[in-house]
Amino acid sequence: MAARTAVPQRGVSRPAARPGVPAAPAASRWWADPALPFAESRRASHSSASYLPHSHPTLSVGAVDGGTSRFACGDESAVLGAGAVVVIPAHQVHACNPVPDGCWSYQMLHFDPAWLAAVLDEDSAARAWLPARVMTSPEVYRLVCELNGALFSPADSVEKEAALVAFIGDLHAAIDNGASTRTLPVPASVSARVAQLCELLRERHAERLPLAELARACGLSRYHLVRAFRAETGMTPHAYQLDLRIQHGRRLLRQGAALAEVALALGFADQSHFQRAFKQRVAMTPRGYQRAA
Repeated sequence: MAARTAVPQRGVSRPAARPGVPAAPAASRWWADPALPFAESRRASHSSASYLPHSHPTLSVGAVDGGTSRFACGDESAVLGAGAVVVIPAHQVHACNPVPDGCWSYQMLHFDPAWLAAVLDEDSAARAWLPARVMTSPEVYRLVCELNGALFSPADSVEKEAALVAFIGDLHAAIDNGASTRTLPVPASVSARVAQLCELLRERHAERLPLAELARACGLSRYHLVRAFRAETGMTPHAYQLDLRIQHGRRLLRQGAALAEVALALGFADQSHFQRAFKQRVAMTPRGYQRAA
């Protein structure tokens, strides 16, 4: 079957090496977290490696950051440019390689099918993943980039789990809606549950509250909780909880409390986690804030 060409998206391709200027070296980074064993990710830059047809026991989602690649899956093939995203069901034989004498940069995510089923079964409207597909929606490419930005960041596992759940739901919605990921209004009944959850988080801001526990508390699926909470507050439940912790931390620092005591009182694993979260939200270190206050 003749190859299809996925139209490159503007603003995401990498410039070719200039004559006489060495090409950037190939590099690869992996992400995995023992606390989140159902997902892993890889980022590769300027790769010229090629693979024989193969399969994975996971749902795989790949995104092209730069260069050109040929994707083959069954009798179908496509030439992928920057911004293209492929979704490959578990056990589907495929190959995705740079064009001859070329190199490419890409991201590849893998999700355990049992975890996916658990997340999507919480939503009565969920259905099985469709066959392998190529998507050229800038919205979907952005979703992949945002998820990997979170996974490769210093954020803790609770926040990363929320990002993973949100991504799977958003990707599923994008497929169902023809790659549209616009936010729908939050029903009044759900809005009331979000308000109740905000109150719970204010009361228990220093506790470690897994996403599944929060979902049970308000009677929503994990995905619908993250989506509704984000629509109402502009952030995930865990980010909201971190913001509450930092608010309390500022008050304690103004009262002269020691940094280690504040970190412990707010439920941070250690002082360095507190300092990082504080600086991200206040744009200065806790010590600098305490001195200025």
